[in-house]
Amino acid sequence: MNKSKIEYCDYTWNPVTGCYHGCEYCYAEKIAKRFGDGSGLLTMERVNHLELYTKPGNPYPDYFAPTFHRYRLDELQKVKKPSTIFVCSMADLFGDWVPDEWIQAVLKACGRAPQHRYLFLTKNPKKYKSIYQVRMDTDLYLATSWFGATITNIEQLYEAASYGYVEWLSLEPLQEDISKELGEWVSDWHPHERPQWIVIGAETGNRKGRITVEKQWIQNIANICRRFDIPLFMKDSLAPIWGKPLIQQLPWDWRVAEP
Repeated sequence: MNKSKIEYCDYTWNPVTGCYHGCEYCYAEKIAKRFGDGSGLLTMERVNHLELYTKPGNPYPDYFAPTFHRYRLDELQKVKKPSTIFVCSMADLFGDWVPDEWIQAVLKACGRAPQHRYLFLTKNPKKYKSIYQVRMDTDLYLATSWFGATITNIEQLYEAASYGYVEWLSLEPLQEDISKELGEWVSDWHPHERPQWIVIGAETGNRKGRITVEKQWIQNIANICRRFDIPLFMKDSLAPIWGKPLIQQLPWDWRVAEP
């Protein structure tokens, strides 16, 4: 488990690494390819039969192939101070290729360390429904967890809205103005079924074809959040576009901070 550079959490924890979404802007894949060595490269057949890593070693022994680092499951209990932990920042834990056994093991490990707050993100929010009972069994549907969806465009927003079970949105890297569709979602749904937190971020780095977030897109979303009383967190990557100070609200402090 590592101290996090992500502004809204204390640690990142990666019991599972790797992903098959193939996003061209993915920072995690670049890191895995840079620091991985392929020393334990698995075939997909062995992955599907739950070949697990049980001993510490290279953090990306299979580069960006989905890998379950079983030896990391007890790391949460070693951190005694209540912390906000982003789970699987180097993977999509809920990708269709991830076996349910891996997901269950990760959630149960979180349940054994209830002093922490856990943040989850996926581009495959339909899988939240299938693991709903596991979440209930481990008390992870309560205030200790936040299950979110990564949204970069309108199509992904529609998908998240249609499946439900999504508690927060990470609009990163935002690639088009989704404010009209987002406004329709939050206005049509019951307040408890709306996203309870929205994070916005821009793509970083110098990738050819990188899309620059427009300030008006951000302003439109900020207006929606203000109208519907949704906490908004602008990541530091927006500072060159939005300026300072950034709006950086945390939902677990939201009611405390409000007069």
